[in-house]
Amino acid sequence: MNENAESLFDTDSRHSWNIQRFLSYHCKQSSAVLIHNTMTENGCEYRERVLTMDTMNPNVKRVEYAVRGPIVQRAVQIERELKMGIKKPFTEVIRANIGDCHAMGQKPITFFRQVLALCSYPDLLEDGKFPEDAKSRARRILQACGGGSLGAYSTSQGIEMIRQDIARYIERRDGGITCDPDNIYLSTGASDAIVTMLKLLVSGEGMSRTGVMISIPQYPLYSATLAELGAVQISYYLDEDNCWSLDISELRRALQEAKKHCSPRALCIINPGNPTGQVQSRQCIEGVIRFAAAEKLFLMADEVYQDNVYADGCKFHSFKKVLFEMGLEYSEKVELASFHSTSKCYMGECGFRGGYMEVVNLDPEVKVQLTKLVSVRLCPPVPGQALLDVVVNPPQPDEPSYDTFIKERTDTLATLAEKANMTQEILNQVPGIKCNPVQGAMYTFPRIHLPPKAILEAKKEQTPDMFYCMKLLEETGICLVPGSGFGQRDGTYHFRMTILPPKEKLKIVLAKIKEFHQHFMAQYS
Repeated sequence: MNENAESLFDTDSRHSWNIQRFLSYHCKQSSAVLIHNTMTENGCEYRERVLTMDTMNPNVKRVEYAVRGPIVQRAVQIERELKMGIKKPFTEVIRANIGDCHAMGQKPITFFRQVLALCSYPDLLEDGKFPEDAKSRARRILQACGGGSLGAYSTSQGIEMIRQDIARYIERRDGGITCDPDNIYLSTGASDAIVTMLKLLVSGEGMSRTGVMISIPQYPLYSATLAELGAVQISYYLDEDNCWSLDISELRRALQEAKKHCSPRALCIINPGNPTGQVQSRQCIEGVIRFAAAEKLFLMADEVYQDNVYADGCKFHSFKKVLFEMGLEYSEKVELASFHSTSKCYMGECGFRGGYMEVVNLDPEVKVQLTKLVSVRLCPPVPGQALLDVVVNPPQPDEPSYDTFIKERTDTLATLAEKANMTQEILNQVPGIKCNPVQGAMYTFPRIHLPPKAILEAKKEQTPDMFYCMKLLEETGICLVPGSGFGQRDGTYHFRMTILPPKEKLKIVLAKIKEFHQHFMAQYS
């Protein structure tokens, strides 16, 4: 530091110290008036806090959410350091930790943004630059809004017209199976609806405490919510050796074990899978439905990646469609909530927080309670509802925006499929990394072999896969999430990464992972 800088630093320090003395004096003068519950320590008065780590909700302390956990916080710090000019072995942090499509360069669908722009600023309806089909969608949405404005509250369940459009969309998707708009609940992304349904399900204490079956690996929303609600997590393991398939015998094992200490009431399925990228077969879904019916379990089907299916021979089957095609024995008996979102698929509109839930066979009295519960939060974001409406009601072949819409949708999904294939091919070339085919969704969950020396060193402070991912971040700038944040079988280690970075950047990411892994193995072997 030069002399001028030191002088400036000293001046700023004295100025800061004078401000602190001033604030301290006036705080002490006003403390007699403003603070009643005070204690004295070393002659200084301070207020005894009401909310402390000892008095706060203990369930919140058990909540963990790896997708935005410590490694992401360190990534943010590194980005700040880079901006300050601190030298690193890389020039940018590449965040492959979260399914944030647009942040990774995916372009918005033109038609969706045109309609949202028109809804947000209706004066644009007089602008000749916008196609007539976008204008007609915007007018229709605005007519359904209070005062003709997106800024008005909607009903708590969501705008009725939009729920009707979603019902028609579901009927088309499922081959004509009836959908009642009154069974549709719009939500702040799918996550909000999932949390709401879990709130309804969780009750009891001791042996009667609600148990919820979730897959391992799982999306941390589920484990975090169950911890917050004080429910029992019942873990069932996906079969990694068979492309993360779901084995009904494993469901039975997990259920029988759980019955010893809780009351299992719900079974959660993510299809296509997050973080594992598998797509369930129809046969598997039928087996899950039979199991749920036999064990009297409420089914929760997280289907937010339903358009993200890439592998040959794989196809998305909605749980509702399969349920109703299995006959009255199941379609009138099994309780089901299914979830969808505008955040994934080809839309990738995470920030608008649009989503919905459809409930099937819900007890009418419970449905009243569900409506009451969602009313506490007034309504889902209305711009998100508007976006959801154009997702389920896109341009038709006789409309001017159709060709552009189909091209953008097709190109986006084709690019994701190409990147899914490229990811598994390149990672499987690396000795010590095994990557299952990315059949769907937006992620891969490769297994990594870690030498005993690395495991021993890691366990001094953190899990081995966190140790691996943190070193990867520090040395390459690539931000991944350790598999321990999603759950994995004891003795195995993984990481989750998205396939979302642009193709050329994804090639760089994969090449850096390959180089890092080889260096890591050599260092700790």
